[in-house]
Amino acid sequence: MNLKKITIVIPCHNEEKGIAKVLSDIPHKKLQSLGYTVHTIVADNNSTDRTAAAARNLNAEVVFVPKKGKGHALKHGLLAIPKDSDYVVMLDGDNTYKSSEIYRLIEPLENNFADCIIGSRLGGKIRDGAFKFQNRVANWIYTFLIRQIYRANVTDVLSGYFAWKKEVVDELLPHIQSRGFSIEIDLITKTVLLGKTIYSVPITYDQREGESKIDSIRDGLIILSILFLNIIWKPNLHHSRRQILLHAIRQPLTTIRHFFERIGIYQKNSKVL
Repeated sequence: MNLKKITIVIPCHNEEKGIAKVLSDIPHKKLQSLGYTVHTIVADNNSTDRTAAAARNLNAEVVFVPKKGKGHALKHGLLAIPKDSDYVVMLDGDNTYKSSEIYRLIEPLENNFADCIIGSRLGGKIRDGAFKFQNRVANWIYTFLIRQIYRANVTDVLSGYFAWKKEVVDELLPHIQSRGFSIEIDLITKTVLLGKTIYSVPITYDQREGESKIDSIRDGLIILSILFLNIIWKPNLHHSRRQILLHAIRQPLTTIRHFFERIGIYQKNSKVL
């Protein structure tokens, strides 16, 4: 039997408390019985603890990424994916997402139901103390905006658990620009704008191992800016974030028009804007 390959990419910064559990819980035997082999890449984002050593002890490939930021780590991890991969999975190394549930994200891809699947915490099982109230409210707001503006049928846009068909990652990779925790919004919006289908499946969300690196206010504002700036993004234009921002400032009416086009209020033949 020819086994299909799943490559798992785990961006990590000082996750020695969680990474061993994430790697140990990958259901290799179950996946093999279903026709898959697994290759795991840990993108070590300049960790100062034993994250890399713990990953190597469990036979993961470690890619060192010196420049800090989850976006940087993920992109370098994705660049290291073997060419013979069929599916790509991203999840965090803090054990909040359960690697044992990987097949739940792979099955819709295998059946051509979607090109990308997001593990939804809001639509799934959240352990006590895992999701702060303010984070849940912020997620609801971002998810509402993504559903209305980008027409993406997803229920958790800040989830760190993704799965893609490999060819979708190949197409998406040149367009990934987010450096930090806005990476999920960047991935979702650009996946939609590339014309790919994206849906959610329910997952389990647990309390993290170790300390959180997110600055709620700063990172929240960056996430919101990416959500709106990507409205005017087009796949055939390789603009930097600075160029996109300048374009948005210089042409505010164009940006507003794109926003209303997305949510279906503005018609292209209208003369209102």
